[in-house]
Amino acid sequence: MSEAQAPSLLPVSASLPQGPLQGPSQGSPQAVISGLGLARFSQLLIELEQADGTHARQQVLQVYFGEAVPSDAAWAAWLLSGERLKRLVPLAVLKQAAMVATDLPDWAFEECYQTVGDLAETIALLVGQVDAAKASGGSAMASLGLSDWIRHRLLPLRNADQAAAQAVIQESWAQLAPREVFCLNKLITGGLRVGVSRQMVAAALSALSGVSRETMATRLIAFTADLPSADAFTRLLAPAEATEALLGPVPFFLAQSLTLAEEVLADPESAATALGQRLGPVEDWSAEWKWDGIRAQVIVRGATVAIWSRGEELVTEMFPELAAAMRLMSQAVDADLLLDGEILVWDAQSHRPQPFAALQTRLGRKRPSARLLQSTPAVFMAYDLLRWSAEDLRPLAFSQRRTRLEAAVREAGLHYPAVMQQLRLSPLLALSSWQEAWRLRRQAQAHFVEGVMLKRQQAGYGQGRQKKTPQGECWKWKRSPFSVDAVLVYAQRGHGRRAGLYTDYGFALWDDRVSPAVLVPFAKAYSGLTDAEIRQVDQVIRKSILEKFGPVRQVAPSLVMELGFEGVMASGRHKSGYAVRFPRILRLRPDKTVAQADCLSALAAFLQVPPEPSE
Repeated sequence: MSEAQAPSLLPVSASLPQGPLQGPSQGSPQAVISGLGLARFSQLLIELEQADGTHARQQVLQVYFGEAVPSDAAWAAWLLSGERLKRLVPLAVLKQAAMVATDLPDWAFEECYQTVGDLAETIALLVGQVDAAKASGGSAMASLGLSDWIRHRLLPLRNADQAAAQAVIQESWAQLAPREVFCLNKLITGGLRVGVSRQMVAAALSALSGVSRETMATRLIAFTADLPSADAFTRLLAPAEATEALLGPVPFFLAQSLTLAEEVLADPESAATALGQRLGPVEDWSAEWKWDGIRAQVIVRGATVAIWSRGEELVTEMFPELAAAMRLMSQAVDADLLLDGEILVWDAQSHRPQPFAALQTRLGRKRPSARLLQSTPAVFMAYDLLRWSAEDLRPLAFSQRRTRLEAAVREAGLHYPAVMQQLRLSPLLALSSWQEAWRLRRQAQAHFVEGVMLKRQQAGYGQGRQKKTPQGECWKWKRSPFSVDAVLVYAQRGHGRRAGLYTDYGFALWDDRVSPAVLVPFAKAYSGLTDAEIRQVDQVIRKSILEKFGPVRQVAPSLVMELGFEGVMASGRHKSGYAVRFPRILRLRPDKTVAQADCLSALAAFLQVPPEPSE
């Protein structure tokens, strides 16, 4: 995603809002209407934070979009849909600007930061102006349009030297109320996060424009693919055309997570009973492997191919072999197509996917070399067909879409056998009973997959994590995570509501490659404990701090916790020699001493696939 850069940092007077935001005296800062621009967007964030429930937030959004000028509404829709400005200045520059503005020494500022727990909020409390006029958005800078702020004052910071960037930031802070300073800092750091989903934005814009929510959600995908503009926002609200839904990617239909208690999982009969009670007759469901790759939609229209990731980024250039194969498939069936599936790196000799780490080497490579294409060949594992030329297949039952998909893949294979090297059909798994589903999940690791997908055969293709029936439509039943017992050796204070408590932890295992064995850090984790457990751990940490490294505290080894993770990879960048995926805390282990924690050899064992478990 490209971010156009303004040629220079503009003074405030050069970028005052014009037209609807201008009062009767053109060009006069005092004539700028209070409550618009950055001040109004800052107020919107507060209203969203205080709104009670999804419907209330949608109402707040609808009011804002209805009153904001298109250029500001465009940026608001882009930001609230989950897009971020890449960090415009290093955090160190922001901190230094704040210390200069407040005349605070480093240690005092750090204490304030650790107490508040959020850098943007800390600075806002220290430097924000509480003058009544500014606090109500009455200053020229507060009323400066959100679009003007971003395009003419914030984006140029990226190319400015440190002194110039600090000067602009400090000038801005000096004329803004705390809430506006907070908003501005979040934009600068790329850390703007509020309790709003893209679906909420789509719902608000749908109510405002009369365009269906489904069409609006599809439009937002294309809208957020580039930097926003007033024209783009105007098109977003334009009346829908009959064929519009056929022109681009559609919102992904996401699976819900299926979980059962460990004591239930231990017994196939108990698990089968629980599954039957939750999901109903097994005959209503189909099963597939849950692949560990990148979820993607592939659109083929004539010779044009677009590959969209679930994060709604165009990744076509990263996977040219997939684009070429999909063109051939479209030619073979003589139809434009939209398929849903998973991008994997495939090992043709072992007939299985390579670890996710191999796929990561392809990401971000706009022009992958011939050597990379050969060493990490990508495949598209198709599991749904959503469009056939002018026909939208999403309302059809999954079983019908699956039949159409199988026929299309079979036809492509007959005309272009080479296509099947890059295009594969996600196999349906035999599912004669819920006990069979339990067995499939236990076999997942042996097949190099994350678990099992369960799809209701009569379900249409929805949006997000919809649940139109009590039984749901699509479930992911992941295998149990890998786990080790690790020692807490580092800690850092949290942010937000966890400010002031040590909640971010670094863990170590015994390195049994040397004698005597020593503790070696290998992973960080911050989720999994209850609030009560966090307070308990915080008390232990405060009593056992050995050294300070900025915000990080080294603690004496005394606590053992069980960490869970999805996979292990060899890594030359880590001192331990290993990297783990998605580490999280499973439980405290007060029953274990530090000496009883696991060794690095336990991680090494996870690199080898275990045999299928016996029953």
